Amino acid sequence: MKRYEAYKPSNLPWVAEIPSGWKISKNSQLFRESSELSEKGEEPLLSLSQYTGISYKSNAAKIGMREADSKIGYRVIHEDDIVMNIMLAWNGSTAVSPFDGIISPAYAVYRQRTALNPKYFHYLFRIPAICSYFESNSTGLIKSRLRLYSDSFMRLFSIFPPREEQDQIVRYLDWQVSKINRLIAAKREKIALFEELKTHQTTDAVLHGVKQYKKYIETQEFGRIPAHWQIYQNKRLFRERVEHSKMGAETLLSVSKHYGVKPSADLTEDEQFATIKPALSLAGYKVVHKNDLVMNIMRARNGSYGISAYNGIVSPAYCIYYVTKNCNVKYLHYFLRTPHVKSLFETYSSGIAEHRRRLYPEDFLRLASVLPPIEDQNEIVEYIEQSLVKYDEAIANLKRQIACLQDMKTRLISDVVTGQIDVRSIKVPDNEYINNEITEEEFEEESENNEEE
Repeated sequence: MKRYEAYKPSNLPWVAEIPSGWKISKNSQLFRESSELSEKGEEPLLSLSQYTGISYKSNAAKIGMREADSKIGYRVIHEDDIVMNIMLAWNGSTAVSPFDGIISPAYAVYRQRTALNPKYFHYLFRIPAICSYFESNSTGLIKSRLRLYSDSFMRLFSIFPPREEQDQIVRYLDWQVSKINRLIAAKREKIALFEELKTHQTTDAVLHGVKQYKKYIETQEFGRIPAHWQIYQNKRLFRERVEHSKMGAETLLSVSKHYGVKPSADLTEDEQFATIKPALSLAGYKVVHKNDLVMNIMRARNGSYGISAYNGIVSPAYCIYYVTKNCNVKYLHYFLRTPHVKSLFETYSSGIAEHRRRLYPEDFLRLASVLPPIEDQNEIVEYIEQSLVKYDEAIANLKRQIACLQDMKTRLISDVVTGQIDVRSIKVPDNEYINNEITEEEFEEESENNEEE
């Protein structure tokens, strides 16, 4: 693709040069902060995601609000307003709203002063170079607590072309981004299929075994299982461990429904973003021993727990259980993460608001688990780990392809909105904008994490 005929230096730290016909202005000249607050709190509730932008969030319980909480005083958003999560502006949590509604008063809302295309700034404010610019001008001691306050945002500079060119850039990017998002969506569907196959095979193995047994029995809790397998109440299999770190110097562990338990230092960038941020001091965090069951009691119903292969520490809000019987802990890990068990955890969790329901130790310990003889456990674990390799390899390959597509999209957007590519003469066909970078489940999880922070 071609470049513009002439460029000029920008004298900005995040872009070296811009087309000669483009302008540079302080944000205070382009936007004003809106202080409009809801008087009744009855407008549609909106949510901001770094991935999908602004969406409706009508079910307050899903994002952690108690149903009785009033939304009076929430910030009013009008269509085409720029909405910014000031604590995550450095990570791309800024977007133009396609809707009227309200959002948490912790967010900033900006309205344009002049006739600009707000979607152009939606793209501009989410590119890596701008995010780094926002980060360097944010206030805070650690990255997870940085805030880009309005006065700082207003002092920063933005670039923009003439309005007609803004419109063309938005049309072009909507077209190209939609094509890439369709490819990403197709690959995510394949990943979901492989994950479903993995879950089905694992569930069948841990509840029925991997060979034909002579006799089976019907149980109330788990259906048909081999007759020689045992069902134990969890209080006979687990004991709660309450041991606190004095200095907080042990390895910090993270717990997720996606991977179970792993060191926080080993998380990918996406996993780090989707994880609740630790406190400034880790003294008083709960100690985890290898082979302990670590559980986020507020997300147990979603599968946020697992048997740890590491020694370390986790948030004091979590529950730790050690296994009291001689068994293959990997079998317990697979068993506890089956849909059947997660549905039991959902049923026995307590709380009024959906997002705040917790599986307390007394409820977990009165539930039951299936425990085959150790020989059968070992066979099941070996079967699962061998049979799932092909799925894991396929999923890893698809994720690499998605990462490449996302990198391609990021580079394209960055080049176009900074004028490194000239798209003025490109004819854009009529197309439907597709904005589905992540699944609905991932979006809900991101929203939950943002609220918890």
